[in-house]
Order: sequence, then structure tokens, then C-alpha cells
Amino acid sequence: MAGGGPSGGGSGSSIYRGAAGRLMLPGWLMIGLFMLVPVLLMAVYSFLTQEFRGGVIWRPTLAAYDHFFLNRGFFGDEPPVIEWTYLTIFWRSIWQAGLATLLCLIVGFPTAWFIATRAPRSRALWLFLVTVPYWVNLLIRTVSMKFLIRDGGPLNELLNALGLFDGALGIVNTNLAVQLGLFYSYLPFMVLPIYAAVERYDFALSEAAADLYAGAWETLALIILPVVKPGIVAGCILVFVPSLGAFLAPDLLGGAKAFMIGSLIEEQFKGAAGNWPFGAAVSMVLMTIVMGVLLVYARAQAKGGK
Repeated sequence: MAGGGPSGGGSGSSIYRGAAGRLMLPGWLMIGLFMLVPVLLMAVYSFLTQEFRGGVIWRPTLAAYDHFFLNRGFFGDEPPVIEWTYLTIFWRSIWQAGLATLLCLIVGFPTAWFIATRAPRSRALWLFLVTVPYWVNLLIRTVSMKFLIRDGGPLNELLNALGLFDGALGIVNTNLAVQLGLFYSYLPFMVLPIYAAVERYDFALSEAAADLYAGAWETLALIILPVVKPGIVAGCILVFVPSLGAFLAPDLLGGAKAFMIGSLIEEQFKGAAGNWPFGAAVSMVLMTIVMGVLLVYARAQAKGGK
């Protein structure tokens, strides 16, 4: 007797009833081994003492966090004052990541809308064109960006030839160059979630709004944006979080004036002169801020759902 009756082996849902823990075990092992363990290791390192030849001494201390927030002088015996150097780097990272997110949203939303409203046969081609840069390593793409915008590079020569600019561009080693690198690197992270949301959008809602004499901007603000909001929020998170901790674009396209928090963390773990506890402490501060923002958003979403 076939089917889902008592003698037929049960339904598909009942077969795996009680086995959810075993089915999730491989995923939990991967998350624990490659995410939780490194994070816990960084947390432990942030409370240890620096070994001046690199590495750590297993002696608990808050010196790394004290060094991040307070300046006690070169020898550490002066009255503590706020350490604005690292806080300025942190603030620069936040506004660079925020600006990159805003630019990606401004460009990514119309792009996603355009792709989602094409004929089904041509959507795959447009999505391919959006994702094809990711077939190339991020390091190579960033170096290529530097070659493109450098003084005497192709962009500089083209603008000079067209008479639109005279002389060297002077873009490299500036905040503008870092912003271009972040925007170019993470734009697809904005396009794809918004595209997925727009693709599920019921365009009959726009037609109904037009029948009720709503203008294009009213329809966008009151109908379209609330419906595709989950895709927009997902895209903003996917752009903002990696942009905040990026170090390739600041290292290769920026300079000392465009130093970001990712570069600061990377610097602490390179070479024998690195300060591992301080790098771990900065990493934990960065992660705490990111997790705080995500938790605030999650609680807001939960209240909105209720």
C-alpha cells in the first residue's frame, strides 16, 4: 500500500521528525569551527599582553582596550586623555562605509529595477554582466582600479585628450579613490537582493495606484519602496558591513589620510612588530558595533512584524 498512511512509511515531514538536530549538526560544526572559534580566540587575545617580538604573553590585561580609547603618553605615565587617533580612523571608516552604501543604493536600485523588468530570457544576461567581475579576485580588481585612475593612467589620458581635464588627476591616495574602490567592489551586493525583491513585486499594485491618480513619486514612496524594503535593507547590510572592515581598497587606493579600521587591524597582525592584543581588541570593538546595529535592526523588524 503506497502513500503517506501509517503503513506506507509516513509523510515526508514525519520521516525527519526528531532528526532536526542530527541534520543540522554538520552546519553547526562548520559555524562553530570556522566562525565561533576564531571570534572567541580574538576575544581571548584582546585581553592578553603583547609580546614585543610578535604574538602574545598569556597574562590577562586591559592594556589593549586602554590603548585604543586612552592616550597615556609615550612612556605610559602621563594623565590619560582620549585617544582621538584611533577614534578618528573608526569614524572615517563608518562614514566611508555609509557613503559607499548610499552610492550603491542610488545606482543599485535603478539597476535592479531595470533587470527585473526585462523579458525573462534577457534577465540572465543582465545578471551575468553584474556578477562577471566577481570571476576575478578582489585584489586584482582593486589593482586594476588603481591602474585605471592613477596619474597618467587610461582615465587621465582620456580626459586630457578630450580636453575635459588638464594635468594629473591626483585621485590615488585620497578618500575619493577609496570610495571608488568600495563602490566598485560591493555594488553587486546591493543589486542582487533588490533584484530578488523587485522580481516578486506585484506590478498590479502600481497600476492600481495609477488608477487612483497617484504620481510616479507617490507610487515609488508609498507602494514600491515598502514592498521591496527587505531587499533594500539586505543590500545595505551586505554593503555596509564588508565596507566597514575593508582593507584592500584603503591600502592600495588610499594613503595615510585615508587609513581605515580594516587597515589598522591588518597592520597589527603583520610582521614581528605587530601588536596582536591591540589588533584583536580593535576587531572586537568593530564586531561589537556591527552586532549592535544588526540587533537594533532585528528588534525593529520584530516589533514591526508584531
